[in-house]
Amino acid sequence: MSSGSAGGAVPGLRESKKQATRQQISDHATRLFLAQGFEQTTIAEIATSAGVAAKTVTNYFARKEDLALDRQDEFVSSLAAAVASRRSGQSALAALRTAFDGAVQVQDPVAGFSGPSFARMVAQSPTLTARLRRLHDEREVALVEALADAVGRGPADIEVRTAGAVLGAVHRILFQRIQELTLGGERAELIADAVAADAAQAFGLLEPALGEFAVAP
Repeated sequence: MSSGSAGGAVPGLRESKKQATRQQISDHATRLFLAQGFEQTTIAEIATSAGVAAKTVTNYFARKEDLALDRQDEFVSSLAAAVASRRSGQSALAALRTAFDGAVQVQDPVAGFSGPSFARMVAQSPTLTARLRRLHDEREVALVEALADAVGRGPADIEVRTAGAVLGAVHRILFQRIQELTLGGERAELIADAVAADAAQAFGLLEPALGEFAVAP
């Protein structure tokens, strides 16, 4: 292992190269998935297209579905991050509502604005559909843990678990709404307008019960 200034530069270069290789593999995989379907595309085809060995693909992406859902870590942590970063005097519900409104305004893919081709690919793949359901579950677990930290209780606390389940369900429904409208052929701008209105109704329903829950000091 090197030391000094020269040694400090090497990991940065290596990391940059790794990130570039990862992105290259992901880009080629997405292109193939969209062209011929997720289930029909093999790791060998992705490796050939990206100009790497098949083992390189699996070193970067442990599962084939990770190639398609390559922002899954950001997705899973998104709700917990919104709660953890809420402002003083802001409730968890208000923080989540603000974060979702912002995601809709920029048509964030993590919120569901993936485009018709990608949405269709996921809908037509049993593997990706199942994985997406698990990611929603994982996101809810992360949210519950963040809420537990916010109120100083354990994640098994019934109020914490209930609040997490309800807030997670609203986000799941809104995500599905975006996907449904996308698959229905609506333009992204119209989807954003419709979902913003849906979100106002959905979050409004929760205000009486959760408006004062997990307010940041």
